[in-house]
Amino acid sequence: MTDAHIVLSGVHKSFGAKPVLNGLTLSVPRGHSLVVIGGSGTGKSVMLKCILGILRPEAGSIKVAGEEVTGLRGKARDAYLQHFGMLFQGSALFDSLPVWENVAFGLIQGRNMARGQAREIALEKLGQVGLGEDVAQLYPAELSGGMQKRVGLARAIAADPDVIFFDEPTTGLDPIMADVINNLIVDCVERLGATTISITHDMASARKIADDIAMIHKGEIVWQGPAKKIDRSGNPFVEQFINGRAEGPIHMDVLRP
Repeated sequence: MTDAHIVLSGVHKSFGAKPVLNGLTLSVPRGHSLVVIGGSGTGKSVMLKCILGILRPEAGSIKVAGEEVTGLRGKARDAYLQHFGMLFQGSALFDSLPVWENVAFGLIQGRNMARGQAREIALEKLGQVGLGEDVAQLYPAELSGGMQKRVGLARAIAADPDVIFFDEPTTGLDPIMADVINNLIVDCVERLGATTISITHDMASARKIADDIAMIHKGEIVWQGPAKKIDRSGNPFVEQFINGRAEGPIHMDVLRP
């Protein structure tokens, strides 16, 4: 793929005797938004952790901007991670810090930025997700779920990253707030020109934020294509998933009385 920003080739990752990634191969063009769909336990989060270097695969290659990144250590890994932003599932805000410090956390702790400068950037990013200075002084427990997601998004874009990961960005939100978050994601990504990978079960979200969609099953990509073609993929795994059917090639283990 020309101008591929993130390339995974034959990536394997197991936990004990249980394989999770089974030769996963995936390519994301620079500036594109890829959404990865698939059932629980199929390897979506493990894939992201391998790209970030939190987990190290047993085999395969992961290249970002043309550089092999598996096995990075120390200062090289720290420098590599400064290119990334992430919106975590559940937002993962620090309860003991006010909103602006949550947004500025990576700037202060990871980049040794002066607190005053970091606060100004945090306020700017909060404004970009529709939150004012009054919210900056609040604590996470004082925010609604939708507001917490917006704070998480402001933190993800605080350092103007090259790559952003979104982990279930609309989980737990009502349909209207989920659409608000989707619109903010699209707007922020377009403003930054970032390459993004999102993992979600929410097909409305996937259709809204994705340029391309990939389906993962048992640690392998079984289909990848433009988001506009997802409803006519011709792939039985994709068709079963997006239509929420119990019958199909994906079998769920259910204990019966």
